[in-house]
Amino acid sequence: MSARRIVVFAKRPEPGKVKTRMCPPLTREEAALLYAAMLDDVLETTAQAARAVDADLCLAVHPPEATHEMATLSPAGTRVEAQHGAGLAERMAHAVAAAAAAGYGRVLLRGSDNPTLPAELLCRGLAALHDAELAIGPDRDGGYGWIALRRPAPGLFDHPMSTTSVFDDTLANARSLGLRTTILEPHFDLDTAEDLARLARLRREGGAGPCPRTLAVLDEHAFWGCAPASG
Repeated sequence: MSARRIVVFAKRPEPGKVKTRMCPPLTREEAALLYAAMLDDVLETTAQAARAVDADLCLAVHPPEATHEMATLSPAGTRVEAQHGAGLAERMAHAVAAAAAAGYGRVLLRGSDNPTLPAELLCRGLAALHDAELAIGPDRDGGYGWIALRRPAPGLFDHPMSTTSVFDDTLANARSLGLRTTILEPHFDLDTAEDLARLARLRREGGAGPCPRTLAVLDEHAFWGCAPASG
């Protein structure tokens, strides 16, 4: 067993349950199709990072009954388990505690909404724990795309989730717990049509990141009017 674990938090790509802030302009079915492609890219990139730093890869699934289904879609060697807890904060705390109980000395949690996030940044996040007790990668809407810890930190996630102050609230809790914290550069999630427009601009500039399946689905279905990279 590796001393490191990377956990991807994901939902079953079910219409009406994922990427709902993109509906409209997308239909619920289109949003689910897009999310499935995003998750494929996230898992591929995360598997690359796990191999690079000798970390074990885990997919934490919601809802629990989708665990078997999601296992068939995951890269070889991925541990797939259900998320546990009444809300996201409890589920994240449980994932850190479970990793520590299993003997992992470093654990990184990441979401599945940021398919352009490069594997190298995940590797740096885990490496930052050499000196820090907490490392975090903010996103551009007030949250964060990943967070890494050496050990459980009870109370760290005790704040409202899915708000524009999640990042600041987490840092405030980290300070109150006395955690030495490293902040890496920000990235962005794909949550709204405006985020898709940002991705279109980045692709035209050659900086879309490692998300070929996401881009292919967007092009094939013309969800957002993005021209091919050569356009």
